[in-house]
Amino acid sequence: MANKRDYYDVLGVSREASADDIKKAYRKLAMEYHPDRNKGDASAEEKFKEVGEAYAVLSDQQKRVQYDRFGQAGTGAGMGGGTQGGYGGFEFDLSDALRQFMEGGFFGGGAFSQQRQGGGGARVRGNDLQVKLNLTLEEIANGVQKKLKVKRFKTCAECGGSGAKKGTQRKTCPTCHGSGQIRQVTNSFLGQFVNIQTCPQCHGEGKITTDPCSVCKGDGRVRDETVVSVDIPAGVSAGQYLTLRNEGNAGPHGGPSGDLVVVIDELPHEYFMRDGDNIIYILPLTIPQAVLGDEVEVPTLTGRARLKIEPGTEPGRILRMRGKGLPALNGYRAGDELVEVRLNVPKRLSSREKDLLNELRNSENFRTPDGEKSFFKRSKERSDT
Repeated sequence: MANKRDYYDVLGVSREASADDIKKAYRKLAMEYHPDRNKGDASAEEKFKEVGEAYAVLSDQQKRVQYDRFGQAGTGAGMGGGTQGGYGGFEFDLSDALRQFMEGGFFGGGAFSQQRQGGGGARVRGNDLQVKLNLTLEEIANGVQKKLKVKRFKTCAECGGSGAKKGTQRKTCPTCHGSGQIRQVTNSFLGQFVNIQTCPQCHGEGKITTDPCSVCKGDGRVRDETVVSVDIPAGVSAGQYLTLRNEGNAGPHGGPSGDLVVVIDELPHEYFMRDGDNIIYILPLTIPQAVLGDEVEVPTLTGRARLKIEPGTEPGRILRMRGKGLPALNGYRAGDELVEVRLNVPKRLSSREKDLLNELRNSENFRTPDGEKSFFKRSKERSDT
């Protein structure tokens, strides 16, 4: 299956967008690509489907959390599973999208608008928070539980999050009469067009605070510092992230909390470089070790291990220690430790060492074979002929 575009990119919103922002973006794009306005335009119909698919996931809090954590795989698509209807793990029907579009108030449909009027304003969700977590390769190899100190807003204990002075209550917004929205109806050649905007006085909540709490000053939240535990699975990589639901900022006036996004970063290691699930170690060998062979001790992620060096090992050779790398994320196998041989050439020699090397230089096994003449010698011989 071809990779799908990121749902946030499809709707043109950020990953921190509120539910209202997602809804507004969907309505705007759905109107732009609506089949009734683009008759015979197959690409517009496909975009209309794509917009509806993205909204079906991002407007559902549970599906959105799964998508934020695991991408397409979190909605049932992609790795190992397939989809129910070919659109990320949910059934998508164009006729159903058209029905929802009509009920959304674009052409005078009243179902959605009446529900909003009757249900009152929406509680504003708190902002998501993001923290970076530095991990060593050893922690990545084994998995680890970390405690993070997080500064955030929490619900005010004095007023219970309402923002109103203890013993009082918030009032219904006089501008939107508690709906949280301002509706403007205009007529066009397509019929009635309903423009719905968030109420500027109550910011979509449907209520206002006339007698604010003395502790939170009417916001319903106070600043706080807390410690949050997070379990990091083995095999994670830099740039991956975990989402802790409801561990972000509390929403104003009793609104739901945002999420805490923990972004993984890797600390440089003293010995190893990472290559996927494999780790690379550079092993310096002396000339006698490379020529005669040896058994050396090398570091691993779990301690130290013995490694046999065969006689005549050449510089640049890769020796593989199977299963000594990092475990695959949510997998059952581990990568390898790749030991790259480097030749340690001494910069200073004693007189005795120089004499020995000069003696070896002229011995048969240390001469360049006749069949391996240098590039320059071969070039000269060709030019002379």
